[in-house]
Amino acid sequence: MLLCEQHDFAAHTSSASTKLIHGGLRYLEHFHVGLVRKALQEREVLLAAAPHIIWPLRFILPHASHLRPAWMIHCGLFLYDHLARRKVLPASTRLSLNTHPAGKPLAAENRVGFAYYDAWVDDARLVVLNVMSAQELGADVRNYQRVDSLQASNGGWMAIVTGSSGVSEQIFASCAVNATGPWAAEFRRSSRAEHGDHGLRLVKGSHIIVPKLFDHDDAYIFQTDDGRIVFAIPYEGEFTLIGTTDVDYTGAPERAAISAAEIDYLCAQANHYFRQQITPASIVASYSGVRPLLADEATDASSTNRDYHLEWLAHPAPLLSVFGGKITTFRVLAEQAVNMIEQQLGRAAKPWTARVPLPGGDLVGGSVDAQTGEYRQQFPWLPVLLLRRWVRSYGSRIGHLLGTANSMADLGAEILPGLYMIEVSYLRQSEYAVSAEDILWRRSKLGLHLPQDAASRLQSWLDSNLVGNA
Repeated sequence: MLLCEQHDFAAHTSSASTKLIHGGLRYLEHFHVGLVRKALQEREVLLAAAPHIIWPLRFILPHASHLRPAWMIHCGLFLYDHLARRKVLPASTRLSLNTHPAGKPLAAENRVGFAYYDAWVDDARLVVLNVMSAQELGADVRNYQRVDSLQASNGGWMAIVTGSSGVSEQIFASCAVNATGPWAAEFRRSSRAEHGDHGLRLVKGSHIIVPKLFDHDDAYIFQTDDGRIVFAIPYEGEFTLIGTTDVDYTGAPERAAISAAEIDYLCAQANHYFRQQITPASIVASYSGVRPLLADEATDASSTNRDYHLEWLAHPAPLLSVFGGKITTFRVLAEQAVNMIEQQLGRAAKPWTARVPLPGGDLVGGSVDAQTGEYRQQFPWLPVLLLRRWVRSYGSRIGHLLGTANSMADLGAEILPGLYMIEVSYLRQSEYAVSAEDILWRRSKLGLHLPQDAASRLQSWLDSNLVGNA
């Protein structure tokens, strides 16, 4: 098996999500009950598979009575609680925001609210852990390797793959999988495969990051007058992540960027609910991604179906295309895709991914706190804040990172505050990191905490030090 990614793993849509593993409470209003049930079932699987990068998150929903009556929200949350079995997450509750701590940051008119649970995920790391798992099982994985063309050949495909150096090679495959996200429809056309039945609606979602607007660990979900919802999520300890927007998009997916109108919209929604007001000048970072949603009859982008479709085309050669989908259902989508390929090619294999943790996910007692406690005894010389960040990133794989190191001196040079040579080498050798951006914004979120020149300083160091280069 060969996996090619034209840029870095998770460089586009997969690192530009709202970073939630969730059923999608609002999808119930559009009667997408099957999708919500499927996502809620997966939520439990993923919480167990990667507890170092996925953990429970409580959401506070202030009641806006002019938008939806309380009974409707009660019914929706009751259904959300019971569509799939919950092993870890508590049931929803009603809150008095006049007395509950979550009401303190909110404007005075928010008196009644509801609380329910979903989960948070480091989306870019989730992608990398899946790639690592595939490689450990024998896959050939390559980032910065673009598939320029597919040509039918001898019942299969001849792919032209070009690396970042500009050197191309020919690779034969008996079956190809078109999992190119917002490029999926275009890629299918370019392969000259028989015409399929499904298309994509490209929708841009943008987020802003501001200094934290509240001091607790709960997130908020806000109803808006235009029928959409906006999340405000505690982020990286010092910030609040606010999003998302839903805007139809026609440009190149890799060039998606937040617009002034989207900034104004997100600021306005936050200011409607929070006491502390924000302006565009408050924003410390933003990101945008293009979601490849299934084309349907929805009149607005926010109500477009978030489910997926797997399309098998046999001529001129076997091609499986993935259309749509959301991060929460990635595993079950992949399992169904493999099952379809196996069936079409006359092979058989039993699904197993629902029972096996992702790399680093086999924590002591399944707990970040327990794993951190064990590592504090094993590596008492590691600073606590550094250790906690590493556990949240690498879980049980910290031993792989440290190797034989047994002192701070063994970590090598501190290239940037809190970023040591040993971690950079690990990321380049084991997690496919190539550039400073890969390291500071996808393998970690250190870019938020460091000076503006951090990326250029790290890139200069990388260019001058080939250690750990893959």
